[in-house]
Amino acid sequence: MKRISLLGATGSIGLQTIDVIAGHPDQFELVAMSFGRNVDEGKKIINKFLPKFVAVQDKEICEQLALEYSSQDVHFSFGEQALIDAATYEGVEIVVNAVVGSVGLLPTLKAIENKKTIALANKETLVTAGHLVTEHAKKYGVDLLPVDSEHSAIFQCLQGENVRNIERLIITASGGSFRDKKRAELTEVTVEQALNHPNWSMGAKITIDSATMMNKGLEVIEAHWLFNMPYENIDVLLHKESIIHSLVEFRDRSVMAQLGTPDMRVPIQYALSYPDRFPLPQGKSLQLWELGKLHFEKADFERYRCLQFAFDSGKIGGTMPTVLNAANEEAVSAFLEGKIKFLQIEDFIERAMANHRVIGQPSLDIIQEVDKDTRKYVQSFIS
Repeated sequence: MKRISLLGATGSIGLQTIDVIAGHPDQFELVAMSFGRNVDEGKKIINKFLPKFVAVQDKEICEQLALEYSSQDVHFSFGEQALIDAATYEGVEIVVNAVVGSVGLLPTLKAIENKKTIALANKETLVTAGHLVTEHAKKYGVDLLPVDSEHSAIFQCLQGENVRNIERLIITASGGSFRDKKRAELTEVTVEQALNHPNWSMGAKITIDSATMMNKGLEVIEAHWLFNMPYENIDVLLHKESIIHSLVEFRDRSVMAQLGTPDMRVPIQYALSYPDRFPLPQGKSLQLWELGKLHFEKADFERYRCLQFAFDSGKIGGTMPTVLNAANEEAVSAFLEGKIKFLQIEDFIERAMANHRVIGQPSLDIIQEVDKDTRKYVQSFIS
């Protein structure tokens, strides 16, 4: 029985993690969890699993739930410290970090210090502070298990392989909601159109990132840290069907790929069951003859400027990926709120990166300060 803490339980990845846990009650126990303001969904999870500890975002929600569950053995807390407490809760073995944004960084570091295995679905943790997280994991002997389908695919392809034999990582991308549109057609696209992803069911922020291809750019930076791979040896390949989730080319020119239907429960469950594999009865078996064809296309960095920004910031290093992530989060939030147009997301990211003076090998305090300053800078232009 693996004891799990789930951060971001009511989000898209969180709910699919709940499906996996519920599907194997003899293997997994939900001990701690966190969620933001989706009280209705949060209560469904609490009622089903009765976790020992629940972290929420607001004091009012915390007090409401504490009163409602006063007869149950469930402890509630709120705020940033509560999120850390959920990540470090006593007896937890695996922390699934499924929160969205840089808020996931500090709980991850604290969980590592408490020697919890990290199942990582929060890209921003490695994007903003990859050197700190990987150094921390090495220092405390903690495994970082990827939950993203692309990184899980690479991780699965490398089982039993010598990492010194890797020549290239090839990360696939669906192309997002606007993959069949030219840039000129994107000037007036709506939020509703951007959220209509053709393959995956994801949260709003990640779906917008997929449309701009920033999501893939963040994954490139994440892959750099997870697999210690130079950016020059990481490629992005457009693959509309999302059947091949990523590929690994070895120095003898052999290429290995991991295939499957677009179902996030597969990489989630693999991270939780690793090094074993459990059945996934509710999953759909891949029938290639039903598809007939798979399509591939080279990524166009002029068409997807955010992808270029990500590669550039990763190669520059230091605090630049922190700026990239913070500027993107603020710009995407503004787009979702109808304050800016879709293509302006790129403009604000580019402006923030051009304005920044890079600090190499930053400490956690510096990263948090740069993150905060970048958000203020972008917000000032949006206002």
